[in-house]
Parts: sequence; structure tokens; C-alpha cells
Amino acid sequence: MKANCWIGKQHVRVEDVPEPKLLNRRDCIVRVTSTAICGSDLHLFNGFIPTMESGDVVGHEFMGEVMDIGPDVKNLKVGDRVVVPFPIACGRCLSCERQDYALCENSNPNAWMAEKLWGYSPAGLFGYSHMLGGFAGGQAEFVRVPFADVGPLKVPDHLDDEQVLFLSDILPTGYMGADMCDIQPGAVIAVWGAGPVGLFAMKSARLLGAERVIAIDRLPYRLDLALQAGAATETLNYEQVDVYEALRAITAGRGPDACIDAVGLEAHGHGPLFAVDRAKQALSIQPDRPTALRQAIRCCRNGGIVSVIGVYGGFIDNFPMGAIMNRGLTLRAGQCHVQRYMKPLLDHIERGDIDPRFVITHRLPLAEAARGFDLFMKKQDGCEKVVLKAA
Repeated sequence: MKANCWIGKQHVRVEDVPEPKLLNRRDCIVRVTSTAICGSDLHLFNGFIPTMESGDVVGHEFMGEVMDIGPDVKNLKVGDRVVVPFPIACGRCLSCERQDYALCENSNPNAWMAEKLWGYSPAGLFGYSHMLGGFAGGQAEFVRVPFADVGPLKVPDHLDDEQVLFLSDILPTGYMGADMCDIQPGAVIAVWGAGPVGLFAMKSARLLGAERVIAIDRLPYRLDLALQAGAATETLNYEQVDVYEALRAITAGRGPDACIDAVGLEAHGHGPLFAVDRAKQALSIQPDRPTALRQAIRCCRNGGIVSVIGVYGGFIDNFPMGAIMNRGLTLRAGQCHVQRYMKPLLDHIERGDIDPRFVITHRLPLAEAARGFDLFMKKQDGCEKVVLKAA
């Protein structure tokens, strides 16, 4: 079969690889019809996530048709059309019982690797390094899905792929980012990053009752889309304004009630501290550039919430712990517990509360995955989201 493989830093290539087979009684095989390139994939592409090996199949946003099924999977049948969540969850451990599916205690066979870096291991993820399980990803013609009785969500035939594909990751991730903000009526929410996850966080914040949502980015076309799609009420270009002073002015000197970091470890910025971060990252001294996170902490009102859904990999220097402690801030973060949010968000899509297709700017065949990565990384041709058609 054809699959998009990580070859090395800034190098992916579609290659012929063996088709997956059922390995466990709770597996299924999915024939992929649509998949997508995620901002998190760029962290792999740019070499910031360790334990990638040449030939690894990438991609964690995918959906398709069930082609084969293990005997212990009773809730699916061959021919079902499903969306697959990116975290792999057993459904039976303490974390899964609490619906913290991205923290599953049983799905990462390489947990010892993650424990060395983070203390404990989160769940295994599709197509996201050997440290997180070494599972083949979804930018492929077929995928083996472990614990298929817990993960895949059957979707109705009257919804097309592009309406439901993003239930695999970015729509629930954006929603969880807003959900962690404990939004009250009249709330002001600031969102760093107007990429797809940031846009869905903005849409979700408004869905949850925020009165004002401020999009913060440096790319005019992304800020324009935030307004045109009704995701944001206002925008700030951080290359043109002082974000801290602008947010103080918008909120009568108080600061936003909650700040969402939808950027993560490859944040852009300016000034001496950003230059230091870039230098440390280039020298492999520090894996993350926490520009957006530092700014979100500084800008949030006293007693507010900082919600982190942008991906971080390691240790951060110059972290403003003093601001968090002395100003009573709450920091919430995590990979998304996708299985918790999929069905409620599917209901929102069916009711017309949200149409996720507005983020899609490019549609390419799987064979052109490398071109899609290049477009997305370089933000060429107004690229916001690339969907790859595998079938």
C-alpha cells in the first residue's frame, strides 16, 4: 500500500509499505478515505520530536471504512464508516474510566521511553514517534486501529468526509481548549494562534458563551479568516501591536478572563528572549520556543485560566512561575481526550452549530503529501489546512 513516511528532518515521502494486519482481538483495519496534515505533524517534520525513525508512517487525523475486525470488537462491523481519534485508549484503565483517554495507562508499549522524559507516559498516539508507541499513522491507504471497540466513531452517511474528519483531532482539541477555560457569560477569551486548532478553539469559546474572542497571530490571511468565519470578534497582529497593551485596552486594564495557547513549541515572536529561544532550539539545548505561552501567562487577568493545547515536548527556560503563583493563575493543559468529545461535537455538526469545513484551503491526493507539508509549513498560497484524499 501507499503511505506517507518520515524519512528525516524536513523530508517526507510516499512509499510502498506492507499492508497492516490484525494483531489483537480488539483491532480493526480501516481503509482510509480522507486524512489531513496537522500542525503537530510539522513538529515531527522539523525534527523536534525525538525517537522518530526513517520510514515511520505519519499522520493522526484520518477516517475511512472498516475492512476487517477482531472478534472482540462488537460495536463495529465491516463496511462501517468511522472517524478515528488520534489517542489510542484501552477504555478500561483508571484514566479511561475518568474519560482522560489521552492518558490511557495501557496503550503505549514504549511507555518506558516517555517515562524517562516526562515521569509517566501518556497514551499511545498514531504516527507520532516511538516514544508514543511507534504506531503507524493515518496518512496511508490502510491503518491498523488498536482498541477499536473504544476509539472509532461511526458517522452517518448524510455527512461527507470533510464535515466529520476533524473529529479525529483538531475540532475536539480546540473545543477542549475552550472547555478548560470555564467560560462564563460575558467572558473575554484571547487565543494565541489562528491556525486550524486556534480557529476551532475560538469557535468553541463562542459556542460556550464567550462574549468576545480575540485572535492573535502574525499572518493577515489567518486573522481575516478568523473574522470571516465568525470565530473571533477582534484580531491582533503581534508584529504590529504590543499584545499586552492591546489586551489591557480591550479589557479596561484587567486582562482576558482566559488565554488559550494554540501554538506550542514552534512559536514565532520578536525581541531578545525570542532570539535566545531560537538559538537554544537550533543548538538542541532547549526543544521548545514558549513565546506564546509566556505571553499568555503575562496577559491573563489575575485569577484567570491559561489553557494550553499547543504541543510542547520538553523543558522550558525562563518560565514565569512567579506570575502563575503570585497572581493566582490556573494552568490547564493536555493532549485532547478526543473520545470524550467526539459524539457531542458530532451532534453540533448535525445541528448546524458548526461546519468544520471552513478551515480547509487545500485538497490534494495522498501522493502529493510532501507538497502539502511544504505548503503548510511555509504558509504558502494562503494555506490553512490540507486534506489528503487516500481513496
